[in-house]
Amino acid sequence: MKTAILALGVTGLFLATPSFADEAMAKKYNCTACHAIDKKLVGPAYKDVAAKYKGQNVAAKLEEKVKKGGGGVWGPVPMPPNSAVPEADIKKLVAWVLSL
Repeated sequence: MKTAILALGVTGLFLATPSFADEAMAKKYNCTACHAIDKKLVGPAYKDVAAKYKGQNVAAKLEEKVKKGGGGVWGPVPMPPNSAVPEADIKKLVAWVLSL
């Protein structure tokens, strides 16, 4: 019985925190070299991005920026293009950032 409860608890933990998989994806694609969840590094904190765009329909715009790179919005350091990241993963990453 304890095993079943523990398994349910662990499963519930992962269901309650879907961002875990997306944070791992950010690490996989080396996004965390320039970004952190809650503090500015080279680029803005993910939570700052989410706050700036809260309530706006900007996912497609941000997906394009992740893919092609960009600059001027968060300071003088441009974001390099990430064209090697699959389109589906870019969509997941942007959705995760905007959900923070």
